[in-house]
Amino acid sequence: MPKTAKKTLDTAELQVIELTQAGFDELKLELNELLDKKLPETIARVATAREHGDLSENAEYHSARDEQQLLEARIDEIQHVFSIAKVVKIHQNVGVVSLGSQITIKNFKTNTNKTVSLVGEFEAKPAENKISSASPLGKALVGKKKGDKISVVAPAGEIEYSIEAIK
Repeated sequence: MPKTAKKTLDTAELQVIELTQAGFDELKLELNELLDKKLPETIARVATAREHGDLSENAEYHSARDEQQLLEARIDEIQHVFSIAKVVKIHQNVGVVSLGSQITIKNFKTNTNKTVSLVGEFEAKPAENKISSASPLGKALVGKKKGDKISVVAPAGEIEYSIEAIK
């Protein structure tokens, strides 16, 4: 095996994705929905569209096949995550920020508060204030306590926060 291939293999073996139990459960529900409902429905659509004849000009067939490929890719992705995932137990030490913590932070520049949840990288949803522990903000928060001040480099420049509360 070439050295580069071995190095890639070793790196892949060491990769672990941390998930909260809630994130794990959410992915499990999504996988079940994909396998039990969405994929079979899409396969049925492909079969129905195939019956309409000439596939080269059958937009319905191509659309259904594209959707099937996207669903299969998502299923593969979730199954891969499960193969390397580690469910992290939420520590009840509410005084220190860790995975699963809900943190209220105050932006010094805007003087506004925002509450975020610190989650694993794969379960991050910034629009829902679920911040990845691997993001710049997440990295700055981990291990901090109420009253600590943090600084995060963002595209808009450096942003300073104080930690107002940890749950």
